[in-house]
Amino acid sequence: MQSLSFIRRDEIEGVAMPSEGKANAGTVIRLLDEALATEIVCVLRYKRHYFMASGINSRSVKAKFLQHVTEEQAHADQLAERILQLGGKPDLSPERLLNRSHSEYVEGDSLVEMITADLVAERIAIENYHKMIASIGTDDQTTRQVLEKILAQEKAHAESLASLLRS
Repeated sequence: MQSLSFIRRDEIEGVAMPSEGKANAGTVIRLLDEALATEIVCVLRYKRHYFMASGINSRSVKAKFLQHVTEEQAHADQLAERILQLGGKPDLSPERLLNRSHSEYVEGDSLVEMITADLVAERIAIENYHKMIASIGTDDQTTRQVLEKILAQEKAHAESLASLLRS
């Protein structure tokens, strides 16, 4: 399999999958744990944006943020469950979340800053889910299906955020 380079805050991080034909559970768990950290950071960022959004246009934006909170939490739950199924333990340590997350926790002061921060994070997640799926290939169909479902929702999130910025 190919080597992965994840898009992170200010760096590229490589994670290699073994070339023996079957996905290494430890490597897949590590990938899933990074995705889990990213989803939890996204939940927290969307939650803050939900509470902090104000102004004349904030009602519909707040509703979108709250919807994304719920869906990102579902993604985190799916990833944690898959980690357990593979024999791992989801790492939910608050101290280590930001270190493993592919996206940042950006507070933002205005609706535009909040939406932009969320859109950037969604695009990072989309790119990284694509890379994880490509890396896993057909070696772990269950994990691949979980990631593909999450990826589809992340794409929908990005489109809805982009449409908010266009309006």
